[in-house]
Amino acid sequence: MLMREHTILLVEDDENDILLIQRAFHKADVVNPLVMVRDGEEAIAYLANLDGNPVPILILLDLKLPRKNGFEVLEWLRAQPGLKRLPVVVLTSSNQMPDIQRAYDLGANSYLVKPVTFEGLLEMAKVLKFYWLILNQKPVPFEEGR
Repeated sequence: MLMREHTILLVEDDENDILLIQRAFHKADVVNPLVMVRDGEEAIAYLANLDGNPVPILILLDLKLPRKNGFEVLEWLRAQPGLKRLPVVVLTSSNQMPDIQRAYDLGANSYLVKPVTFEGLLEMAKVLKFYWLILNQKPVPFEEGR
C-alpha cells in the first residue's frame, strides 16, 4: 500500500497549531492525508465509525482538548480490541512529568512536546515521517485484527 493511502489523524483544537502542523507536513513532503478533529469527543466518534472513515496509520494527539481530553481519548482507544494497536504520538505543549508518565501509562507510543519554532516543527515532521511512516513496522491491519 502506498504511503499516501494511509491517513494520519490529528486531534488538535488550536487553529494556529493545526495550520503550522499542516504547513510543516507539506514542507516535509508528508503525502499522507491529514484528517483533523478538534476535540476528544470528535476523535472518539471518528474512531468508533471506521466503517465510514479511513483507518489512521498514526494518531497525533494533543492532551489539552475540550470536552474529552487526550488522556480520556487514549484510555478509550486502548480499551477497544480492534483499535488498541494503533500508534499514538502525544503531541502537546506540556512537558510536565506527571503528564508524560500518565500518557505512557495509558498506552502512548511516543510523547513529543510541540516545538516553539516553525523550524523545530518542520524537523519534527521530518522525523515523524521517517520513523512512523517509513521505518516503523505496523501491526496487523485493523480489518484483520477485529
